[in-house]
Amino acid sequence: MTGGTQKHEIAEEQEQVTLLYDRLDVLRERAAADLRRVLGEQTTGTDQALGERESLTTLYSRRHTQLSSVERGLCFGRVDNADESRFHVGRIGLFDDDYEPLLIDWRAPAAQVFYRATAANPLGATRRRHIQLHHRTVVGVDDDLLDLDGISDRSSLTGEAALLASVASNRTGRMKEIVATIQSEQDEIVRSGLPGVLVVQGGPGTGKTVVALHRAAYLLYTHREQLSEKGVLVVGPNSTFLRYIDQVLPSLGETDVMLSTAGELFPGVVGTAVESAAATRLKGDLAMVDVVARAVRDFQLVPDEPIAIKIGGYRLQLKPAVVRKLGERARRRDDRHNQARRHFARGVIEELTQQVVNQVGGRYMGEEDVADLRKEVREDDLVRSVINQLWPELTPEPVVALLLSSRERLASAAPHLSEAELALLLRSRDSAWAQSDVPLLDEAAELLGEPESAIQERAAAAAAETAAVRENLEYMKTVVKEELDAGSDRITLMPWEIEQFIGQAANRNRVRDPLATIVERAYGDRSWQFAHVIVDEAQELSAMEWRTLMRRCPRRSMTLVGDVAQTGSEAGTGSWAEVLDRYAPKRWRTEELTVNYRTPAQIMAVAADVLAAINPSLTPPTSVRETGAAPWSQVVAPEAFDSALVEAVLAEQEAVGDGRLAVIVPSSRHAALTALLAAKVPGIAYGPDPSVLDATTVVLDVAQSKGLEFDGVLIADPGAIIADSGRGLSDLYVAVTRSTRRLGVLASGELPAVLAGTTTR
Repeated sequence: MTGGTQKHEIAEEQEQVTLLYDRLDVLRERAAADLRRVLGEQTTGTDQALGERESLTTLYSRRHTQLSSVERGLCFGRVDNADESRFHVGRIGLFDDDYEPLLIDWRAPAAQVFYRATAANPLGATRRRHIQLHHRTVVGVDDDLLDLDGISDRSSLTGEAALLASVASNRTGRMKEIVATIQSEQDEIVRSGLPGVLVVQGGPGTGKTVVALHRAAYLLYTHREQLSEKGVLVVGPNSTFLRYIDQVLPSLGETDVMLSTAGELFPGVVGTAVESAAATRLKGDLAMVDVVARAVRDFQLVPDEPIAIKIGGYRLQLKPAVVRKLGERARRRDDRHNQARRHFARGVIEELTQQVVNQVGGRYMGEEDVADLRKEVREDDLVRSVINQLWPELTPEPVVALLLSSRERLASAAPHLSEAELALLLRSRDSAWAQSDVPLLDEAAELLGEPESAIQERAAAAAAETAAVRENLEYMKTVVKEELDAGSDRITLMPWEIEQFIGQAANRNRVRDPLATIVERAYGDRSWQFAHVIVDEAQELSAMEWRTLMRRCPRRSMTLVGDVAQTGSEAGTGSWAEVLDRYAPKRWRTEELTVNYRTPAQIMAVAADVLAAINPSLTPPTSVRETGAAPWSQVVAPEAFDSALVEAVLAEQEAVGDGRLAVIVPSSRHAALTALLAAKVPGIAYGPDPSVLDATTVVLDVAQSKGLEFDGVLIADPGAIIADSGRGLSDLYVAVTRSTRRLGVLASGELPAVLAGTTTR
């Protein structure tokens, strides 16, 4: 394209974009006006009115947020058709007052041609145009020719550069949405049907994560009524990864999505404690289902001798055989411990009441006398104490903590474990929770059921919260009315301020708050069942974690993305069928991504050697680009490793420039090498806090680096990475494929044979 033609094309697009932004401003003003109107209307005190008002407020708040979030990237594409018609594609749909389309939402069926058309199958299109914006100004256009015969002015064409420019740009520490550059094979997966479980298998750099997130946005757009009531859950491998992706869906106008790690799926618990790989494997095995069940059952006691009880001068006793019979009857009526406890307690009370009646003589007592006696027995402190000893009310945390801290309880509940395995699981009772403990807590919660005391507390809290919400609604109504009466053209209380105000004034337990968002309600409710679940790095989940996750989605509407070749956890899976045939037989399907957009061909050639060592039958994804930087390796003596590492980091920082550098170290040497680099390299970041992504240089182990990408990667001591785990080669494969531009390897003593394809320094 010549300079003059380029300017003409930009001017033409600028005129159209100006029109679109004018329309955007009108819609945003209308959304704000509608929100002011809803907040200013009179509200009755009925629950139905509260619900209707909440729905309208949520609707207009979401719309206002969506319209504001696309400010900088409203339109990104245009399709010219063979019939000389054309349409623009953007992040939302816009229509004129006659409801004629000005901009097609990227998720709408009509927009598929923008992503699916190729020169071999143009789908009726002659040209696809990529439009680059800076704020509201068109700064560039890029054309893909789809039908040469349909283009009269061939001088106006440019090459396909939008995708390559996107993948080659510097990383920012946050994942970006890719609606402007979704490729055909990705688009097919994004728009795949909702029912059942979709597994997206793909090698590193194929865009699995971003495809899954855009699929969430597409499904919420296409199946809004079906998904919006319960929302969508996205599960990631660690909190740093969640920080990396947390802006993608909001930038697409979707907020009814809860982000979580597997270690946060039990409310009030964050499983982050470090434990051995062997302990993780043991606790991730499905055998722990029976272990937890036996641990709960061990709290349901049968005494060895009769228990003597004295009530009002009458000597009573509970014989072991009677207690056993009452327990069996209670379990038949409800297999949940706390709910069965109520039946057991009633049985004990009835047994003791009948003993008194027998001693007095039934003919001397009427129904009212027996009822009074039963009440006296129920309220007797000794009777209550006996019931609590024989069948205590339980909550998951103490049960699991006691199980893992008592050798006697653990041995009783897990007779199949050896002494060495018991030792691996044992820890102090006040130890922090690990991620592998969360499924045990969830299993215990299922077996226990909700304590009666918690049910009563929640009912009281719900009443208090409802009163607080009503009071705050009246306050907001007054503020809005005063501003409207004063002629204000905007309201002081914006949606995010309303949420914050209610959150501060109402009870801190937001689960039952009528104005809490779906995410807030779901985050505090263990029994919440999501309409759709997305899991990234799904191959890392243990069998017990899958069990927990499936409870969150009984409809089995899921999108799972991962790569079995990258499975690093010894509790993880090497086969999708191994997991899904158990939970969704004949209801799951697989799609594969085969093109690597992240990793340059030179680096992928090294990764291919590692993959071949993992499994020779696996095929690495094909890279779409090359870079001028060849992957390098350097071998130094162990005693010189530390100083060489510092020098290599400083050199790579200079080579990466404004980009981001990750130093990936073995987990066994993480603490020592982090301390070394923190002392010698200014500004380097490390640790589990997600804020490390804000730094230009960061030290990570392989687990922390999963799902992330950097402009440059320096692998420190690859031999130790391999030796640290039974799946060390998979860990090395992950480390090698994190870079978009540069890869360096510093080996201690000897370079692993699988890295022989690097250039020796």
